[in-house]
Amino acid sequence: MSEKSILRARDFWAAIVLFALSIFFLLRTSDIPFLGTGDAGVRLGGWYNSAALVPYCLFSALLLLSLVLMYIAVRDGGAKHAFSAIGLGLNASELSRVSSLSIIIFFYIFALVPRVDFTIASALMFCVLVLGFHRGNAMRMLIAVVLIGLAGCYALIVHYPQSEWSKPHDDDVVALFSWVVACCCIVAFELKQEIPKLRRSLSLLVLSMLLPLFLVCAMAFGFRQNVPNRGGMLFSKVEYVYYVTVVPMWRQ
Repeated sequence: MSEKSILRARDFWAAIVLFALSIFFLLRTSDIPFLGTGDAGVRLGGWYNSAALVPYCLFSALLLLSLVLMYIAVRDGGAKHAFSAIGLGLNASELSRVSSLSIIIFFYIFALVPRVDFTIASALMFCVLVLGFHRGNAMRMLIAVVLIGLAGCYALIVHYPQSEWSKPHDDDVVALFSWVVACCCIVAFELKQEIPKLRRSLSLLVLSMLLPLFLVCAMAFGFRQNVPNRGGMLFSKVEYVYYVTVVPMWRQ
């Protein structure tokens, strides 16, 4: 079995998963008013102001990506080998890697994003991915899963119902603690490497917090879109500073 056949078989299953996810989230996004938004006969705004605009664009692109990936996988014969473990090239190490990645994504999407500050949740996911999969070490994968599982399980158990999502920020603190521990683990593992590699790792840790913060601010203040958990520990303070300090300065 050639390596290309194995990769195309994996692409086949990845395309199916991406297709299912994109359809699911497009259907959920359809619940958000988009065209002709209004309330009691009063027009509230155009489609360009709808909170559904960004999700529609994002998941439509994901749907297109899944179709292209499926076409490539079928064209190159990946579908023929997709239903056998041998065809997928799966072994104990590969199964461990795929399982760890699936657990991390599950906790991020279904546990952290609805309940935890978006910046903290995204920074944690970014760091555990770097921690667990940069070197492909089984122990590092386990640590990564434990760290995001700690934050995810706490958020699910303590703040499971939607009425609890905007409650005090104890789940934000737990997720932030997990992020700090993940950062410390990355630095500790990279101390044995060369100084430039250590500096690169430190830069990634800083970016893991800055990039999601920039994204959520752009969505909220630039595109006027709804963002997950507006009452999160970090974003609530950023929003307060923006409307209380920045906006009045612009109006002067």
